[in-house]
Amino acid sequence: MTSFVKCRKSFLPLLVLFLGIILVQCDKPEKKVLIKTPYGNMKIRLYDDTPKHRDNFLKLVEEGFYDNLLFHRVIDGFMIQGGDPESKDAPKNARLGSGGPGYTIPAEINFPTHFHKKGALAAARQGDQVNPEKESSGSQFYIVQGKTYSDEELSSMEEQLSQRRIQSKMFEMLTPYQDSLMAMRQRNDREGFNALISQIEQSAIETLGDSANFSFPDQIREAYTTIGGTPFLDGEYTVFGEVEEGLEVIDSIASVATDPMDRPLENIEMTMEIIEE
Repeated sequence: MTSFVKCRKSFLPLLVLFLGIILVQCDKPEKKVLIKTPYGNMKIRLYDDTPKHRDNFLKLVEEGFYDNLLFHRVIDGFMIQGGDPESKDAPKNARLGSGGPGYTIPAEINFPTHFHKKGALAAARQGDQVNPEKESSGSQFYIVQGKTYSDEELSSMEEQLSQRRIQSKMFEMLTPYQDSLMAMRQRNDREGFNALISQIEQSAIETLGDSANFSFPDQIREAYTTIGGTPFLDGEYTVFGEVEEGLEVIDSIASVATDPMDRPLENIEMTMEIIEE
């Protein structure tokens, strides 16, 4: 009995310490970054469930990587994009948008938890043809402006996104059938070609199961019909934060005059700092 009491007494401080650590971790606030621009400041909250993107973004901000870079691509009604290191001191005719820190980040796409509502911070990336894993640029990002959508527009988009999912899965499953499809085309066997495509499509739908039918949850549908966004990007790019303050700054930057490459005619520089609250 005595030894048990001693063990119990010695264990209690460790238990208290352990619980204290857990409580501190649970109460730990999400990291925030202030993006300063000539048109005002945007306070960004970074999501903890996209840790690779969060930590990389914070690291670059701490290093001053983003300071004096440009919002080099701006499309009114869509988004504002920056983070290309080649945009720093870039001449007016420079072609921008391909620079980075020399690495990519694995995708952390958490749809429908995070989606492309107005103010969403997301990672830019190369297209699926050269980047099927949807890996993100190591530094380039965009902030969504978008537009508001009607329920009818969103329903139509759901059908389009469902078809895109099916086609993407069909493309993954196509390899074993390529020779047969090529032979059918060469002998102009349209009936056989279409039948085999239909078979592959059905297999893709069965493989996807319930996920073949894309739909926006009610809270997301409400956001897109009120504050707006770019719903057609959902599930395709990693959203890793959002603007908490300064949504009007997005509108101001998005409305500036641009050249045919969507670069603002007047440079819009940024600086960033991590803020604690």
